[in-house]
Amino acid sequence: MGNSVVAITACAAGIAHTYMAAEAFEVAAEEYGFKVKVETQGSIGAENVLTEEEIAQADVVIVASDIEIELSRFVGKKVYKTRPKEAIKDAHGLVEKALREGIIFGSKGTEVGNITLGKTNENGFIQHIMSGISYMVPMVIAAGLLLAIANIFAFQRDDLGRMVAWGFDRSTPMGELMYSLFQVGQVGFKLMIPLFAGFVANSIASRPAIAPAMIGAYIANDAAFLGTETGGGFLSAILVAFTVGYFVRYLKLIKWPKILQPLVPIMILPLIATFFITIVVKYLIGSPIASGMGAMYDWLTWLTLNYSASTFVIGAIIGAMIGFDFGGPVNKTALIFGTAVFTDTVAKYGIEGANFVPGTAAQAAISVAPLGIFLASKLFSRRFNQTEKIAANSAFGMGIVGVTEGAIPFAAAHPLQVITSSVAGSALAGGLVGWFDVKFYGGIGSPLGTFVGYIEQPIPFVTWILCTMSGITLTAIMIGMWRKPVAAEEKSAATIESASVTTAQNVK
Repeated sequence: MGNSVVAITACAAGIAHTYMAAEAFEVAAEEYGFKVKVETQGSIGAENVLTEEEIAQADVVIVASDIEIELSRFVGKKVYKTRPKEAIKDAHGLVEKALREGIIFGSKGTEVGNITLGKTNENGFIQHIMSGISYMVPMVIAAGLLLAIANIFAFQRDDLGRMVAWGFDRSTPMGELMYSLFQVGQVGFKLMIPLFAGFVANSIASRPAIAPAMIGAYIANDAAFLGTETGGGFLSAILVAFTVGYFVRYLKLIKWPKILQPLVPIMILPLIATFFITIVVKYLIGSPIASGMGAMYDWLTWLTLNYSASTFVIGAIIGAMIGFDFGGPVNKTALIFGTAVFTDTVAKYGIEGANFVPGTAAQAAISVAPLGIFLASKLFSRRFNQTEKIAANSAFGMGIVGVTEGAIPFAAAHPLQVITSSVAGSALAGGLVGWFDVKFYGGIGSPLGTFVGYIEQPIPFVTWILCTMSGITLTAIMIGMWRKPVAAEEKSAATIESASVTTAQNVK
């Protein structure tokens, strides 16, 4: 092939897809003989950063990202924009497509900052949402784990593991420390919604939109400011983010006097947008959305208290969404919804009255797909080739710490088989934790979570393992029964190859 390629990989969470895509490029380069340098923009920040010289020498720039990437350094280069999953699925094919279909960035019809290049059928709404999620995830994890650590010392249980009292003994140094950690964790959950809104708006209109969106989302979730019983939750944050983003985007089209231009991005746009979104939240959207969210949470609470079967149904729906696209938009929507219901009901009713069902179901389902694949590779080992067994071991490593993306290579190869099995198993795990009234306060969303974190459950340690393992086992059995024995496939391939050789010899 002989081409020189540079690439950027980034996903919403910045954990799995980012590095799997980078590895796919490197493996393809070694196999097909082209040069590649991949810059990863994960949760840790930019690594292996591309130099000006490397960019100048490249035949094409591939941006495999779920979030908005600044492209100004690639002006004059052939650029192709796609998603990380395309690189994971077929990196070599993606490179060939980029060389054919890439567009010179900066030419007529392109725009620096927010563009979509290549035939990717990109959904702009999802991309902006995923950008916000990518910045929010580290705060959710940090705050959630702090709350989990503190809760270990706050919840007093009886001999059966049931919570009988909650509170911190602040007369002791440890009690005071845990109380402080709990307060810090609550601050994290309070700030994650404005942070999310700020970076959704940033994805739409860049930095001038961040401050107005964060302020707007904060006041939209401040019940005292709105004069309501609860805030507007994530729905208000999404509305604020898109309202601010597109408002600032259109303000940037104004031809400001030259004397004001240095002040436009740092003062004028943020000031006008903040004033605008304050009026919008205060007098238009704030109270109705907050009232609607409050009514929804009241209804969910009433439903779960009065109809025991509803907890299974709600948990199963959330679980199925988690298992559908392995860290994609549907998965993240379910995760955000579960987190939002928990945090918003804690704010409204206190920790004793919080609704745990959606959040607990999401965590129970999050590791089902990768661990189900791993279990299938052990139970049905004759139906997995050696390469797949190695990949299944990697899936185990990711699944055991609650990372769904470990299932992606298998889903790319057998989408119907893996997605169907994953949805079924994830729905079962989510439904069971809802049915048994398991409460996930924080920790790791896998069977290991019963030891790492705090989970209130009817039978201490055991219930969580049984619920999650039920989903994992169902997924494993469905995958294993669906697949054909590898020996038969290899034999068939050998027969075809032998026939081809014989034919070739006869022709000679």
